[in-house]
Amino acid sequence: MTILVDMDDTIEQLLKAWLRAVNEQYHRNTACDDVTSWDLTAAYPGLTREQIYAIPSQPGFWKTVDPIPGAAEALQRLMAAGHEVYIVTATTFDTVSEKMNDLLFRYFPFLSPEQVIITSNKQMIRGDVLIDDGIHNLEGGDYVKILMTAPYNRSYDAEANGMIRVNNWAEIEEVLLRLTRS
Repeated sequence: MTILVDMDDTIEQLLKAWLRAVNEQYHRNTACDDVTSWDLTAAYPGLTREQIYAIPSQPGFWKTVDPIPGAAEALQRLMAAGHEVYIVTATTFDTVSEKMNDLLFRYFPFLSPEQVIITSNKQMIRGDVLIDDGIHNLEGGDYVKILMTAPYNRSYDAEANGMIRVNNWAEIEEVLLRLTRS
């Protein structure tokens, strides 16, 4: 299978690092569970979009983002089993270099730059499966849709919208195993 995998909050913990940075910089105490919308500004009344969305562009930010437990090992197992794995991310141009070097290739050194696709329209990428936390990335795509649970998508009815909800990489591997058997 060709398995497309999102980065942010799918293989690494962007939300956690982002909130920590915003909280430190603006003396707030917003927790991950307080984020109920894809738009992070809703969790920070009084702060502007520019203030919040500038954080990931700050030098050194991507070094503060940790991988999701089990993601690296699962991706290695999938590749060893013969699957093609591609990281598909909507990374902004100004953060590409730091994000790839300080995060992706640091924690996932078995991946190559040739396995990274940067696009804001994931529906244009062909693959058998897309694993993502962003509902908008899964809707309308021509692939099996696996939705990684995140605070901002918990109330979304994944099953009613043709998606398979998962909570961790062990569950993702179970789903992929079932797909390869069918």
